[in-house]
Order: sequence, then structure tokens, then C-alpha cells
Amino acid sequence: MNLRRRDLNRAALWLALGAWGVRPTTTRAAGAVSAPRWQGNPFSLGVASGQPRPDSAVLWTRLLPDSAIESGWNAEAECPVRYEIFGDEALRQPVRSGEVMAWPSRAHSVHVRADGLAPGRSYWYRFTCGDAVSTVGRTCTAPAADAEVQRLRFALASCQHWEQGFFAAHREIAQRDLDFVMFVGDYIYEGSSPAYTVRQHGSWTPHTLPQYRARHALYKSDADLQASHAAHPWIVTLDDHEVVNDYADDRDPAYTDPARFLQRRAAAYRAYFEHMPLSVPPQGAAMQIHDRFTWGRLADIWTLDSRQHRSHHACPDSQRDNGRSVTGCAELEDASRTMLGAEQEQWLAAGLAGAARRWKLIGQQTQISATSADTPQGRSVWTDGWDGYPAARRRLLQGIAEAGVRNVVALGGDVHRHAAANLRVVPNDAASPIVATEFVGGSLTSRGASQAAMARMRRDNPDVLHARGDERGWALLDLRPDALQCEFRATAHPVAADAVFSRQAAFTVLADRAGIEAA
Repeated sequence: MNLRRRDLNRAALWLALGAWGVRPTTTRAAGAVSAPRWQGNPFSLGVASGQPRPDSAVLWTRLLPDSAIESGWNAEAECPVRYEIFGDEALRQPVRSGEVMAWPSRAHSVHVRADGLAPGRSYWYRFTCGDAVSTVGRTCTAPAADAEVQRLRFALASCQHWEQGFFAAHREIAQRDLDFVMFVGDYIYEGSSPAYTVRQHGSWTPHTLPQYRARHALYKSDADLQASHAAHPWIVTLDDHEVVNDYADDRDPAYTDPARFLQRRAAAYRAYFEHMPLSVPPQGAAMQIHDRFTWGRLADIWTLDSRQHRSHHACPDSQRDNGRSVTGCAELEDASRTMLGAEQEQWLAAGLAGAARRWKLIGQQTQISATSADTPQGRSVWTDGWDGYPAARRRLLQGIAEAGVRNVVALGGDVHRHAAANLRVVPNDAASPIVATEFVGGSLTSRGASQAAMARMRRDNPDVLHARGDERGWALLDLRPDALQCEFRATAHPVAADAVFSRQAAFTVLADRAGIEAA
């Protein structure tokens, strides 16, 4: 990345969250108005929690009352919100409480980092504002760093296009006994697909902060999504549709001037942050999307950011820079090209090499294993995925191999298919040892490719052992010291409001033995 691009990126990140540290967030400001008496429910977007650590979790809500019936509501004023945390589901064992301000500059969103909690246990929480009380949410803390944990169960989910189906998968996820939900991107969609619409966004493609806020609020209004957030803490990262399809660093498909596009990206990032259970960064600090978590001695967990720092697409179309299939593109092999950026690459490589826990889970946006196709013109490569960044993929997998890191499992989304694959330094080469395993958790609603297309992909990429794009769903991961099991949960496309999910396939990875086995 040249100096100008780096400076533009830093400026965009400051724009995204530069005002977050300006006002106090834990006490009532002098002269602040009291909460009004409500005619309706100001907590209409529900509650959420996330970032579970051994001693803390982040609690979230947002005030969004119906202004048409709330005569006492001033949308330009701050409003006090009280939070309460309990040690039991009946709410008889208070643990923590306090008051924060919901600021108009933050869309009246509330982020509470609840510190001083006990490791490895559940808590229940709620918010109040005036005479209004929110839904009760359940969260949990991660086990102590040195705890001998025998089990971790979580959902892997992504790609929930509002218009292409209902969020019935979240209803099933909410009902499951899980430690957390890992969501790896495309929480909202900015665009529409008229040919595949079962319900409508009802607004134009967002470009500004108010528009992105409105799109997030629409998605958060879904009852099944609210139930999933209330039932479990979430660990999240974002992909492209939270901003615009197939953007790469400071470039969007339309080749918008980078300074202008980064203003749009900053608005999208800020709206995303406002609506997710993420910690408020210190004053002057930028939002960091990639993160690391632990689950006792059982697992290290990374979430990556493969959009903000990546190189531009190789061999782009001169008219519109979407990801596309290319053959004979020499630029693909440029060793300087990166998916994560040099700093994040080094952070992940060092973390993996030094990780002492049993399993190493990498939550990232898309499919790492090769999906390219043989054609009469040569090998056809999709430029927006890891195939479009082969040198970066080699560095990641070669680093795992050279450091002797075992029990690495990559978890992805984006491609709208359930997939299970083995990862080698040299893709699809039986002479290259398997160094890691990959599961892609399908899409919650977004349409995928046909079974014929998936059969061709598997034929040309023997490392991919399972691929189905005709059904929608999510993945259930069940992790124990001796094995990891992945079950793909699926239903027909488009997802009906009353959809029922069943097991599409299941696979097992044995500890200290890289590679997939049938469950």
C-alpha cells in the first residue's frame, strides 16, 4: 500500500469513530434530560451481547422509539439508560448495574463493557429507560485462560440478505444450547436483487450514515434475529455487503474517487459499530475489526478483516471492478499482494506459532480452499476470494506448516454454500501435506450456485470434499479436546418464515490429525 492509500485509510478510520470518545459514556451529563414516559417500546431493536472474555462481555441496545407516538421524545437529546446484570435467569441475583447515556451522535446506541464478571458462566441482563424495560438477554463469559474445558459449542453464520429469505435460521440458533454465535460477514446487504425478492428493503442503496443506520435498524427489527442476539453472545467480523459488494480497501466497483469512497466506507463502518455488541475504542483510537479470543485451554479463536487492508483485485475489468473469473492473469502471482495487509498477516502468523491451546479456530470471511476451474483457455480464477490472492494464502498455510502448528480449523462464509475442505500449502496436490481444515457455514438466506456448478467445482478441486449451494442454513460446531464435529444445518431456498432445518452433512476432525473424516 502506498503512502497516499495508507493516509486515506487512517483518515477514513478516524471518520468512522473519531467522535466516540468526545463525551462521557458512564455518567449523566449536567443538564441532561430525564427519560420520557413512553407510549410504545423504545427498545424496538432488542438487545445483544458479544466479545465474551473470562472477566467481561459487551452489552448492547439502541433507543429507537416510534417518533409518531412519542410526544416527549427529542431525537436530538441524550437520554439516560440503566443496565442491570443478574446471576440467574429469574433476575433475583443482581450482580452489576449502572447508568450510561445514549447519545444522538451515536444513534442512541448503548455499549456497556461489563467488567469484573466470573469466568465460564452465564449472566442475564436488561436495560431500562424511564418506564420502559427491554427484553432480557443472556450472555456468558469465556472460561478462565487456564481452565481445562471439555466442550465448546457455537454457531457459524453469515450472509443474511433481507430480501432473499426469512431469518428462520436465527430462530433455530436461538433455541440451541450454545456458547456463542460466530458471524463472519454480510450482516446487512446494501443492494437489491429484484428477481429473488420475498420481502423488500423499502429504501434505496445506502451511501450515508443515516441510510446505513436505517438499513441496520431494518435488519435488527426482525424478531428471529433479535431472539438469536438475546440468547447468545456474538463474536463478529464484517465482509463487503456491510459497505458495498466486492470493495477492496479504498476501491469500490464503480472506481469512485478513493477519498470519496472512504467517506462512504467510514459511514458504513460507523453504523456497523453502532449496531453491534463491540467495545467502544478509547478516545482517538480507530475501530479494529480483527480480534483474538480464548476458550480456556481448549481453543484460541481469531477473527480476521479481509476487506480493509487487501490489495486491489488482480486484472480488474476497466469498467467495473467486481470480483470476476480470469485466466492467464500474471498479476495473481505478485508476492506483494495481500488479503489481510502485512501487519495483520504478521499478527496472525505470530499468534498461530505461539498458540498453546488445543484447537486454533480462524473466523474469516470467505473460502480459503481453491475453487478455480479448468477451462479450454486455462485455469479460471475468481479474483475476489482467496484464489485471487494465492501468495497470501501460501504465506498463511506455509507459516502453519513451518511452525508445526496443529489443529487449525478455518471457518468461513461469503460464498453462499456449505463446504468442507482440506487445506494444503499447494492446493489440490496430494503430495502436499494437509496442514489445516476448513468449514464454510453456508448462507442464512442469500442465494447460492446450482448443484451442477458445485459438482464441477469439486471435480476440479479435490481438496473440497463437500459443497452444496442449493440450500440455505448455518453450521453447528461441537468442539472437544479429542475432536471437532461440524454439522451443516440446511433448508430449501428461499427460506420460508416457518422453515424447518435438518442435517445436510456432518464431518469430524480428529485432534492432531489434520484432515476431514465423515462423522
